[in-house]
Amino acid sequence: MERLSTADTPQGALRNIIDGWFYALEEDVLAEGTIAAEDQAALVQRTSELLEQRLAKVSTTAPMFSAALRGYREAQLAGDRPGADGVLAWLAGQPNVAAAAKRVAGVKGDIDHFGALSFLQGVLLVLRDSGHRGLLVILDEVETIQRVRSDVRDKSLNALRQLIDEVDAGRFPGLYLLITGTTPFYEGPQGIQRLEPLAQRLHVDFQTDARFDNPRAVQLRLPGFSLDRLCAVGCRVRDIFVQHAREPARVRELCDDRYIRDLAEGVAGKLGGKIGVAPRIFLKKLVADVLDRVDQFAEFEPRAHYALTLSETELTPVERQAMGATDVDEIELTP
Repeated sequence: MERLSTADTPQGALRNIIDGWFYALEEDVLAEGTIAAEDQAALVQRTSELLEQRLAKVSTTAPMFSAALRGYREAQLAGDRPGADGVLAWLAGQPNVAAAAKRVAGVKGDIDHFGALSFLQGVLLVLRDSGHRGLLVILDEVETIQRVRSDVRDKSLNALRQLIDEVDAGRFPGLYLLITGTTPFYEGPQGIQRLEPLAQRLHVDFQTDARFDNPRAVQLRLPGFSLDRLCAVGCRVRDIFVQHAREPARVRELCDDRYIRDLAEGVAGKLGGKIGVAPRIFLKKLVADVLDRVDQFAEFEPRAHYALTLSETELTPVERQAMGATDVDEIELTP
């Protein structure tokens, strides 16, 4: 919930979503035509009834979710901002929420991993009724599971299996689950292959030519960067930059596709021709060293005034290793 974002709220969007949901409920109540907008008491009561109707299905498995929403709304109506903030923090799974805040909503304890999935159902329902199409959840760099204790690793893999089964069973309508990991995680003995049921669910045949990979498959193969792909990304970044430049035509002329390709080749060459580790430093050089200067200085011309250099202090360990030695004294010899 801390990372929950929408188009207008880049982080921590839960409050805005819930407030928007209550507003939508009030609009639905007013649309019924039986309650006047001036009758606040009747409007609040009818909105609470509608809240219970909408959450009836979730309440059977997570009654505390609807209780927390009710408590949050009551605290807001009473002008109790600290109480409302506390209930929202508890609803978002924050630890160490004050007992006084929990008493506002009549809830106890913390949200465990069982309650969290039921609460996820409630969040999806609130998102749907607020006009959002759904929720995208990204579990990034799951290959880190391979580096934890074996019992924790097995529990994590089984949790992934359970979550995939729940999504497939339709428990979370509107949820799109995206799991990213390296090839060793999917194919190695310490990754998904360690749990046979999970490996079966995620298995995809990648023996066919990569040109015919099925984009509808449960697992997608991401090809590595090539020089052409690196140039395509650079041109796309240049096009986005041009939209906000003071002199778009000048930026596009001096940083044309040919120059971007020359810069990409230069960065890749300094990194030993390893395109896969070049994107980060290439984009940094393109934006900060070239595009920004072209936009700010009328006399700056990248081909005449800019020389590509790479310093070890700006490189990651992987990039430094790819760059290799520039002097014989830098080469370590093992006896």
